[in-house]
Amino acid sequence: MAAGVRGHTGRVRLTIRVHPRSRRAAVGGEHDGALVVRVRAAPEGGRANEEALRAVAAALGVPRTAVSLRSGGTGRTKVVDVVGEEGALARAAAGLRAGPATP
Repeated sequence: MAAGVRGHTGRVRLTIRVHPRSRRAAVGGEHDGALVVRVRAAPEGGRANEEALRAVAAALGVPRTAVSLRSGGTGRTKVVDVVGEEGALARAAAGLRAGPATP
């Protein structure tokens, strides 16, 4: 699996790097081994975290409820768990690292 992607039974754990207050929301690219997630929301009251989780879910084609924040609630680098078929999720995440996709 690619850097920043770890497979577990029925889920994939991703390391993401969130860029709040971006001009446009997008998921794609890589920063220090983490998948880059750009969100428009400010990092206040958990709004940027929630928008980042929604963006990751949309980019991977899974429901929002399948994505949960594992660690990094107050930092820009976060670890998220995504429930689903490991191989398909890992391939989708690897494809997103190549460039941005708008959720």
